[in-house]
Amino acid sequence: MERKNGTSVTQFILRGLSEDQVIQRLLFLFFLFVYLFTLVGNIGLIVLVRISRRLHTPMYFFLGNLSFVDVCYSSVIVPQMLFHFLTYPHIFSLHQCATQLFFFVVFSGVDNFLVAVMAYDRYVAICHPLMYVITMTNAVCIKMVIGAFLGGLISALIHTCVTFRLSFCASKFINHFYCDILPLLKISCSDTFINKIVIFIFGGFASLGSFLVIVVSYIYIISTIVKIHSTAGRLRAFSTCASHFTSVILFYGSIFFMYFKPSSGSSQEQDPVASVFYTVVIPMLNPVIYSFRNKEVKEALRNVANKKKAVTGYP
Repeated sequence: MERKNGTSVTQFILRGLSEDQVIQRLLFLFFLFVYLFTLVGNIGLIVLVRISRRLHTPMYFFLGNLSFVDVCYSSVIVPQMLFHFLTYPHIFSLHQCATQLFFFVVFSGVDNFLVAVMAYDRYVAICHPLMYVITMTNAVCIKMVIGAFLGGLISALIHTCVTFRLSFCASKFINHFYCDILPLLKISCSDTFINKIVIFIFGGFASLGSFLVIVVSYIYIISTIVKIHSTAGRLRAFSTCASHFTSVILFYGSIFFMYFKPSSGSSQEQDPVASVFYTVVIPMLNPVIYSFRNKEVKEALRNVANKKKAVTGYP
């Protein structure tokens, strides 16, 4: 691979979301609250799935892993962003940028694959309920999760290697609040054709491939639900995948807006703001979606609370 006189820029300056110091202080408080809520919600959901026997099913096994990934995913971005709200300039070394990009792609990739795996789980549960126990065994579920992590790891290695083979001499300013691939390509003085091909092939395969699995799964799910004669049966079947369907809309809606929208003159100003929803808000919303819209999770939480009251003796 060709390199042009090595990498001349060894430090980057992140422009962040605002250069106004008053706004930065307000954003610090807002994102600190969001991050703490994300940690409490997702870690609480992980613990609940672990200690509640009624949640020891494939669906909640995948949900627990999704919560773990959301914690890691958010932790790659938000602590650094909070630190930069309180310091100026927002300096990031080349190695720090590469490390953040690597782990960001790892966990975003795993998140992407897990959402598809959960759609397949709902497909088997609703369309082939008699085969569910045989199909979704513990061994199969573990292999699916390992496959999701391997997919995220391979994708991160490829994207990080092809991104940091480039020379960055056009500018040291990144118009973003974290190190992402597209903002880095904009400040490179090397030929980025190979990078764009890699993004198109591997990014498209991962996102569109997983999205296709979800679409096909839900086509079969909806067709099966429609054939159920009783209204109560249809509502019960739909409720088992309503939370996941809501999460899918938020997740892929933000991805397609971020990476597949047409280029425009105002895109540089829009991208960081749009990324906030994708990288910060969705990890916070997932435990809310799966808790408040899921009767089994609420029942498990109620049982844990009742057991705690019985042990402590407090009403």
